[in-house]
Amino acid sequence: MNTLDFLSISSAICPDRECVVFEGKRYTYSEVNERSNRLANALLGLGVTKGDRVAIIQVNCSQYLETYYAVAKVGGILVPLNFRAKEDELGYMLTNAEAVALFIGDRYVDMVKSMRPQLSSVRNYISIDGKNPGMLYYEDVISSASPDDLITEPSEEDTTILMYTAGTTGRPKGVPLTHNSFAFYVLENVDPASPDVEEKNLLTVPLYHVAGVQAMLAAVYGGRTLVMMRQFEVKEWMGMVQQEKTSRAMLVPTMLKRVIDNPDFDKYDLSSLRVITYGAAPMPFEVIKKAIEVMPNVRFINAFGQTETASTITMLGPEDHIISGTPAEKEKKLKRLASSIGRPMADVEVRIIDEEGKELPLGEVGEIVARGPRVMSGYWKDDEKTAKAFTKDGWLHTKDTGYMDEEGYIYLAGRADDMIIRGGENISPEEVENALYSYPKIEEAAVIGVPDPEWGQEVMAVVVLKKGEKATPEEIKECCRQKLSSFKKPNFVVFVDELPRNPMGKVLKRVLREKYAQPNSK
Repeated sequence: MNTLDFLSISSAICPDRECVVFEGKRYTYSEVNERSNRLANALLGLGVTKGDRVAIIQVNCSQYLETYYAVAKVGGILVPLNFRAKEDELGYMLTNAEAVALFIGDRYVDMVKSMRPQLSSVRNYISIDGKNPGMLYYEDVISSASPDDLITEPSEEDTTILMYTAGTTGRPKGVPLTHNSFAFYVLENVDPASPDVEEKNLLTVPLYHVAGVQAMLAAVYGGRTLVMMRQFEVKEWMGMVQQEKTSRAMLVPTMLKRVIDNPDFDKYDLSSLRVITYGAAPMPFEVIKKAIEVMPNVRFINAFGQTETASTITMLGPEDHIISGTPAEKEKKLKRLASSIGRPMADVEVRIIDEEGKELPLGEVGEIVARGPRVMSGYWKDDEKTAKAFTKDGWLHTKDTGYMDEEGYIYLAGRADDMIIRGGENISPEEVENALYSYPKIEEAAVIGVPDPEWGQEVMAVVVLKKGEKATPEEIKECCRQKLSSFKKPNFVVFVDELPRNPMGKVLKRVLREKYAQPNSK
């Protein structure tokens, strides 16, 4: 089954059910199917064909869902772009993907206009929110095209999404994901659409993130109503749960913390919520413990995965969030809740290996590796990184370390590399370091992630100034703010006389992380 079947089946079973709700607009499954047909026919008329890449830069919106299905219907590949990315980052991704068309939200129109001379592959620009000179207008494109179904039969192995993820090299890596990448997970874990079962999903996780796409496609297959928010805002989120009576939601730990800590939490009726899935970053134990206490009717799910695995590969299920039983059983469950990412999903194999690639015994810490039909086959146009991403026998390096217990639960022990994960966003330390090194007062710099109760991790810059120079933390932060996306800039800056290094001259970031792990050390 491919992801096109998700929409066609749900449209046949529950055509008049609301498929998507977004800022006052409501579209049924039959309407979404027709609008995506119109857009697909329009794309064909613009010369978009099988295998072509079509990019989109926009916050969550109903048009995102329509655009995905329109591109899929012509056999194309959607390229969701991080709307927080800077011009240079966007230019790289669009050029690397060789996108032939670009859908643009209003807030990004000016930036795209300035980039157009460098985007040689892009032939058509489609403005999503309103009319703009030199661009097609989304609603005009839809209204002028045929609503007829397209006769396309994409293979389950065809790439349907090209998603970019941050890498330790400082440049985003393209991850091609097939129809099967999503279908295997959805078919295994989601009940199909039923005329008798109605659920509503509240989606705030951005659709440039694999977890957002997975949630969107799972909702369509399940015949659920997808309630979208442009971006997460805590009171708006609680108000939307109350207004729409949503039953499911996905949150990163930072979002969940803001919900349960909000002083107006008790003023909202959140009783319709039945399931909250969280993931994309480490969950502080105190946060999930409090969430379970203040939301006793909610079943919590901890989903662990990455872009390269089409999201979830292990899960800590609702039963693992119920702390009951004997004192020993309670202790075991509390330990799992504090540090386990659960057990592998049914369609994924997970192992713990040593540096030589040998599987380790239970309880021993090593690298977590995975393989299965959802795992990517390799990075987009990058054989070198692809070769490094897999073991000799085809297991994907997750670059996370951990161990497995006797019941198959996996416990995280830390990152195998230096990637920083802040609020679900991957941040390359090297990219931030490159920005720091461009500042004339800086002699050396090292960037690390330090624990943070709200964001999971925060970015810290450890800086050595050139002889005779003086600088303030605010000055260093401003330097980065001008060159990087806002979430990548350091939140903490410390000045030192020298960086710790090993005999080969490599900076010992482990030493820095140990030194600055406590709040009072920042």
